[in-house]
Amino acid sequence: MTAIPDAPAPLQPTRGALVIGASSGIGAAVARYLAREGYQVALVARRERLLEDLKIRIEAETGRPCARIYPHDVTAYADVPVLFQKVLRDLGRLEVVVYAAGIMPPVELHEYDFAKDRATVEVNVLGAMAWLNQAAILFERQRGGQIVGISSVAGERGRVGNPAYNSSKAALNTYLEALRNRLTRHGVHVLTVKPGFVDTDMLKNAPRTFWVVSPDRVAEDIGWALRRRKQEIFTPARWRWTSESRDDIPSCCGGSPATWTASCWGPEGGFTLPRTAH
Repeated sequence: MTAIPDAPAPLQPTRGALVIGASSGIGAAVARYLAREGYQVALVARRERLLEDLKIRIEAETGRPCARIYPHDVTAYADVPVLFQKVLRDLGRLEVVVYAAGIMPPVELHEYDFAKDRATVEVNVLGAMAWLNQAAILFERQRGGQIVGISSVAGERGRVGNPAYNSSKAALNTYLEALRNRLTRHGVHVLTVKPGFVDTDMLKNAPRTFWVVSPDRVAEDIGWALRRRKQEIFTPARWRWTSESRDDIPSCCGGSPATWTASCWGPEGGFTLPRTAH
């Protein structure tokens, strides 16, 4: 009797991930992490050469063709819906969308530069809204998906060092919270990531650093939080203490931890109130 061959296993749908701001830093590390986890990754950023280098690195690390590049400036908001649909067609399915684009122009203590402030908000907030609105529409319709926004501990309070950057990250936090409250009922997970000091180009403007971690460490923490469907993480986790203790940290300190001034620190590294603080 001729044996009946086993039925072929059904094709598994491709898992797709989109990373906006993928050319360097946290975005590049997250893209590499997701590719190692088996995702097809779409890499979006302004700097095409860096995207090409990242694609080569990802495919060398994974041993498979799994990365596509899409040069794009996140302030070109009108282009986002068409580009998002192109990514979706190319990958077949999207399960994770990460917004990692961000800028922090250097700002002097007595500098009030609207052009810098506007650029910060356009990239850090409006770019996120343009891209993550598209993700929200898709994930609500497919009743599933994960959205990740890379914010900062700098969004926890307004400080003197970089008002626009603090404000942009606070706005991003609130936007992500609102998305979460809308989308949870549809099975969509929204994660807010609040890093402290990360070893990226942004640290070039930091007068004092501590608790510095690598972008790869942040990516690992994000992967952990995605698996557990966390709503919010600080990375490294000890930064949560500074958030919970924020009423004890004077607003006269710098705009983000990267711009806190020496007057905010005691001789052993503890916070101290300047005499003029109130």
